[in-house]
Amino acid sequence: MDVEGGRGGVAARRKGWWWREEAVLAYQSLGVVYGEVAAAPLYVYRSAFAGGDIEHSAGNEEIYGVLSLVFWTLTLVPLAKYVLVVLRADDGGEVFSAVSGLELSMDKDQHKYILLPVTCVILVCLFALQHYGTHRVGFLFAPIVCLWLLCISIIGVYNIIHWNPHVYQALSPYYMYKFLRKTQTGGWMSLGGILLCVTGSEAMYADLGHFTQNSIKMAFTLLVYPALVLAYMGQAAYISRHHNFEDGSHIGFYVSVPVGGQAIITGTFSIIKQCSSLNCFPRVKIVHTSSTVHGQIYIPEINWILMILCLAVTIGFRDTKQLTNAQGLAVITVMLVTTCLMSLVILLCWNKSIVYALSFLLFFGAIEVIYFAASLVKFHEGAWVPVTLSFIFMMVMCVWHYGTKKKYEFDVQNKVSISWLLNIGPSLGIVRVRGIGLIHTELMSGIPAIFSHFVTNLPAFHQVLVFLCIKSVSVPHVQPEERFLVGRIGPKKYRIYRVIVRYGYRDVQKDDIEFEKDLVSSIAEFIRCADSNQNGFMDGASHSCEGLSFISKGLPLEEEEGEFDGSDSTGSSAHKKINPNTMAPKPKRVRFALPKDAKIDREVRDELQELMEAREAGMSFITGRSHMKAKSGSGLIKQIVINFGYEFLRRNSRGPAFAANLPHVSTVENKTTT
Repeated sequence: MDVEGGRGGVAARRKGWWWREEAVLAYQSLGVVYGEVAAAPLYVYRSAFAGGDIEHSAGNEEIYGVLSLVFWTLTLVPLAKYVLVVLRADDGGEVFSAVSGLELSMDKDQHKYILLPVTCVILVCLFALQHYGTHRVGFLFAPIVCLWLLCISIIGVYNIIHWNPHVYQALSPYYMYKFLRKTQTGGWMSLGGILLCVTGSEAMYADLGHFTQNSIKMAFTLLVYPALVLAYMGQAAYISRHHNFEDGSHIGFYVSVPVGGQAIITGTFSIIKQCSSLNCFPRVKIVHTSSTVHGQIYIPEINWILMILCLAVTIGFRDTKQLTNAQGLAVITVMLVTTCLMSLVILLCWNKSIVYALSFLLFFGAIEVIYFAASLVKFHEGAWVPVTLSFIFMMVMCVWHYGTKKKYEFDVQNKVSISWLLNIGPSLGIVRVRGIGLIHTELMSGIPAIFSHFVTNLPAFHQVLVFLCIKSVSVPHVQPEERFLVGRIGPKKYRIYRVIVRYGYRDVQKDDIEFEKDLVSSIAEFIRCADSNQNGFMDGASHSCEGLSFISKGLPLEEEEGEFDGSDSTGSSAHKKINPNTMAPKPKRVRFALPKDAKIDREVRDELQELMEAREAGMSFITGRSHMKAKSGSGLIKQIVINFGYEFLRRNSRGPAFAANLPHVSTVENKTTT
């Protein structure tokens, strides 16, 4: 009974700790994910009635109709679609309107000289904060957004009680029908403004890597959604008694809340990281800003590009209306694409009936197609901007993916045959010096053509060679026991190995010291297991896969004091330790910790000793830099794409992530032209 009680107490504490973590993440998400949707009440009603084609009647049918559309759009899209469905599909910025309230406190001739500079300053400050990380930015903006939501909900309740207690009747969908039937074309055009009530909702899914499902759901369901409903109802109650609100003199909702674009920034970081891992975007520098939540990242290049684009659009438009048109089309396009892809997830990944997938697609797709059509009408009034930017980024992704694919095909077609390696002998025709040489290659099999250039041009090579292939796979995380695949190239005496290291697109790559240790330990375990069983099986430690073996756990390293006398061929002297009693140097050696009952023959011990000695001598990273050029006679488009587009992106993108972690003194480059 006591034991069970103890276990129950531990479980309860763990459960309580889990809820505390979720509550903290939910609080942070307020400042990152929900800043934009929380700021939407600043401009939804004004944008909906901006056309001037809708006249207000004494019965307030128009205002009730807009409120009904806002309520059901907010309920069906963020709550029903994203919270209940889309967020379950986890694999393993409008700042200008936020300062538009300054117009209320100054003359019309003055605000145009103040509003734009203030907006630009806020944008620069917002992007300058990004390098501090999502968790710090979230804690900075979370109290602002939380206070803002509480204020607009309280104001909403006051407006409902004071101005129109019967405004709740507008929640009936019947008022949507009356509004569209009465206003017709004017009502159709107003849908583009009503759509803005859900702007930023797509960030709930895009920012999923920065937080968790439960934290995002908790924040929206318990605080964001009820606060927004009360705010919109309160606004409708006020407007129902003040039909001249569009003059701007009676709007009291404009405050400075510079957090509208934070959700888009963090979402962009996550998407760019995943695209880069899948070879669909040039490599960029990725900084992990949290030690606990690996999805919280910062990408400097993308951050400053986004800042420049935001400043350019803000300065170029100088108008909130055009910005909202651009934002509306971008938001609904993302939502429509999400709906289409989500239906495939329901069918193919969740293995649900096609009826469920089609129901989801038709129900939410029909709603979003209506809004998409209404937003597309405003293409010439600012909505062309997101289309243009999307086209540019799509071209960059297509060029990079095409060039990367062609380069890989060239490497595969020009591999060096194993017979060539056997003909030149174990010495490779050059001097073999102590140390480990890591040769980076994209190939998972065969010998890359660049290796023959190394043998021809370099005066010496390392005694142990490792063809290293680092692959990003299309899953979020790779288990540690499935990360390393090790094999041998040529006979044992050549001391040439192939290692494939697999990372998921959300995995964090280790630094060079830890990576080097894991790499050597995995090769050592492969040497031990391959000797014990030629097929690569050894007590479940590894299993064979197309000539390679998964190494679930590397052979560990251990240090022990004592002279190295050669009796144990799996160790080598590493460094000297000072004895505090005699002050005389006492040697210390590093060795592989072999199982006590393991029977290792002399040949394997020699190979392990040579590997350890090579590790102590140092490790060098050898990479070849190829220059892509289209073949003569290729089409004009292909020449432009390869010779100019891909080469420009390659020269201005980051190198392999592993190479960036290695000291420059240990790196050798050999440039070739293909």
